[in-house]
Amino acid sequence: MQMITGSIVALITPMRPDGAVDYDGLRKLIDWHIEQGTNCIGAVGTTGESPTVTVEEHCEIIRVSVEQARGRVPIMAGCGANSTAEAIELAKYAKAVGADCQLQVVPYYNKPTPEGVYEHFKALDKCGVPLYIYNIPGRSVINIS
Repeated sequence: MQMITGSIVALITPMRPDGAVDYDGLRKLIDWHIEQGTNCIGAVGTTGESPTVTVEEHCEIIRVSVEQARGRVPIMAGCGANSTAEAIELAKYAKAVGADCQLQVVPYYNKPTPEGVYEHFKALDKCGVPLYIYNIPGRSVINIS
């Protein structure tokens, strides 16, 4: 995979009034972004409700995003979690359904040491899908050095 350049949208996850994911709206939003020239879709990151959807919804959002993009733009699958094991499972799932890369954050709430951050990303790098690290110290309480 080539390095992603250009506009990467932190895609929202459309929701229905009852709180369910609006998958038809998600498909339309992906098509709209591609038509507008977005270079990469960042699906189900923190802007895309990753902290609030269920694990099943999280996986389905990744799968639907890959399916809808149909290779027209890369899909950067939000796979971050405060558990390294959960983040690995999400990354493996993203790879299995064809996501182009994974977006990972420092395990939020846990406040890992710099060595813990290194070990977290080292484990995620072994998942076989390119890794993009999202450094957001305001949420994870540590700056990645």
